[in-house]
Amino acid sequence: MTKAVVLLSGGLDSATVLAISRASGFEPYALSFRYGQRHGAELEAAARVAAALGALEHRISEIDLGQFGGSALTAAEIAVPKDRSAEAIGEGIPVTYVPARNTVFLSLALAWAEVIGASDLFIGVNALDYSGYPDCRPEYIAAFEQMANLATAAGVSGRQRLRLHAPLIDLSKAQIIRRGHALGVDYGLTSSCYDPGPEGRPCGHCDACLLRAKGFAEAGLADPLLQRFEDHP
Repeated sequence: MTKAVVLLSGGLDSATVLAISRASGFEPYALSFRYGQRHGAELEAAARVAAALGALEHRISEIDLGQFGGSALTAAEIAVPKDRSAEAIGEGIPVTYVPARNTVFLSLALAWAEVIGASDLFIGVNALDYSGYPDCRPEYIAAFEQMANLATAAGVSGRQRLRLHAPLIDLSKAQIIRRGHALGVDYGLTSSCYDPGPEGRPCGHCDACLLRAKGFAEAGLADPLLQRFEDHP
């Protein structure tokens, strides 16, 4: 099997990508970040997902994007949007965008990949983020892959041809959920909420919760995460 570094946030999309990497014949090395986010539920979820889906190694890298602020996910004074319509969610760049986050994350993933001799990186960006987040566009993925091969000793020497995989980029949430379900992903282990309560309970009102609920409804499946909290109130 071939090594790959997989960005793992603990959310629905990254869990699906981890499963896809395994099913595609890669040995996944999962990388998560404590980056100054306002809650730790997603990192707890990432650890659960990494263990359940057989990551060979799971590392949590410490950085502090919160020192710069500029996002509702890192700055307490910026409110997380709630109860927005699907049209509103799809318009413009939301305040939950964390400046340059994917670029920072992918750069560190690239460093680890070069050290362990992995030529492949996986990231869970998808079509629903496309309209709002500039670092989730196909153009961005292609540009980063090109840069990776120019910026590393492995790429310049020809020792590795670095590839950036974004297998969810053209999929809807429902399609992502169906794909993960077919691969045996337990979405009850994940955390998508931007503003979770104690014990990681999803708020049910933020953009991430609304998109997740819509995805499960369109996929014709119940969300096992909600069932987990119903069973253990």
